[in-house]
Amino acid sequence: MTIKNTLGILGMAVVGAVFAGCSAGEDNPGLEYAPQMYHSVAYEPLTQIKDESQGSWLSNREDGKGEFFNSNVHNPNGMNMREPVEGTVPRNKYDMLPYRLKTFELEEAALIENPLTVDDAIVKEGETLYIQYCSSCHGKGGEGDGKVGEIIGGVANLKGGAYINLPEGHIFHVITKGKGRMGAHGSQITPENRWKIVSYVKQVIQKQ
Repeated sequence: MTIKNTLGILGMAVVGAVFAGCSAGEDNPGLEYAPQMYHSVAYEPLTQIKDESQGSWLSNREDGKGEFFNSNVHNPNGMNMREPVEGTVPRNKYDMLPYRLKTFELEEAALIENPLTVDDAIVKEGETLYIQYCSSCHGKGGEGDGKVGEIIGGVANLKGGAYINLPEGHIFHVITKGKGRMGAHGSQITPENRWKIVSYVKQVIQKQ
């Protein structure tokens, strides 16, 4: 056997061994190339491994700890996430506070101002949302003549009577909490989208 053939056989054996080592099975995860690409050193909020030796067999971390160790030693109980500061109130991207008014607090709701800067884009989005969520009852023009409104009856005509002068905060509140035959939509429509609907109703339907 020539040296060339010997080297060829050895090469094939090495390649075969590499592929065999990388293959995975039910009880064998196989070998991992660049394991830190799979097991991030960053803290994982939904897992907590306190044993510093876990994953030491494949670790190349600079701190010498195992690859799977991911507890934050600087936080109480090794937690990776911390509780918000007491009294912290979450706000969304529009700087809106959580809406906590009760269904019957219509007078308080009427004092709330639309936090959105109303422009053509906001009104256009409001139109899309109105057609999606409101037109089936209130009708495309807001006159209470939607297909569902014709069946159930008693749907508000947004162009007539006292409805024409309703404050924006009142309309937002009714969309959120419901009133009369209208069910609450607060769980279906985000606060900013509710305000967009309000903007469309006031700007286009009621032409305020």
